[in-house]
Amino acid sequence: MATSKSTIDFITDQLRGVLAVSARKMFGEYAVYCGDKVVALVCDDQLFVKITEPGKALVGKRYAEGTAYPGAKPSILVSAHDLEDDERLSELIRVTAAALPAPRPKKPRTERRPRRSDRAL
Repeated sequence: MATSKSTIDFITDQLRGVLAVSARKMFGEYAVYCGDKVVALVCDDQLFVKITEPGKALVGKRYAEGTAYPGAKPSILVSAHDLEDDERLSELIRVTAAALPAPRPKKPRTERRPRRSDRAL
């Protein structure tokens, strides 16, 4: 079951206080970015935030793990109740983004050498 657009709109609205938050559609589901870092996934209308020590500490007793899709790494599963608290949710995204390493720089694309069949005879 794919995530609905209304769920993404609700989550991004809840995170309006966090600078540079965006969501991008990927394979019918969504990745949540804070700047250039992927901080969470939204799959089947549920929010899965990457696990970091500061994030676990912030969530405290409400900590629950889940996987966004089969084979995915475990994530913090944010309950529907916690989605309603925009300040707490925003803080979770902020501390998670701060604790994650910067993404690896993308390798520059190299020009493809013409194949033998592409060369003029």
